[in-house]
Amino acid sequence: MNKTHDLFHSIQQLARQFTKELNIALEPFDIYSSEWAILFVLKENGPLAQKEIAEYLSIEAPPVTRTVKKLVEKNYVLQVKGEDRRTNKVFLTDIAIQEYAKWEEAVLQANKGLLAQLPAESWEYLHQIISGWSHSLAIKEENK
Repeated sequence: MNKTHDLFHSIQQLARQFTKELNIALEPFDIYSSEWAILFVLKENGPLAQKEIAEYLSIEAPPVTRTVKKLVEKNYVLQVKGEDRRTNKVFLTDIAIQEYAKWEEAVLQANKGLLAQLPAESWEYLHQIISGWSHSLAIKEENK
């Protein structure tokens, strides 16, 4: 197999494994990793337009719209029309704010379990590589 293909295949497989473990950790709360991503972004950044959420998560608008709709049905977020009728601002509900610590603890425990598979001295190095790569890709995207 081509080394480039092998590298990207390995990254994709690892991401799938992370997602699977996160979904297992969040299952007792009836939340999926895609929903957690949006809840996390809103908790960290405050209310955002759906377009801002999509940009932050580097995903297309339709999946964000579908996931926000599910979170509205679960009473975890509210959508409020902006001044521009095409813009929805998304807010965490009081219920989500109250439950957030439980969800976060489940995610942290899942992350801890995943990191247990990696030597501690490798964490920082891996973080530097991933952060640097991600940053350079973001700059490339901004310059398009």
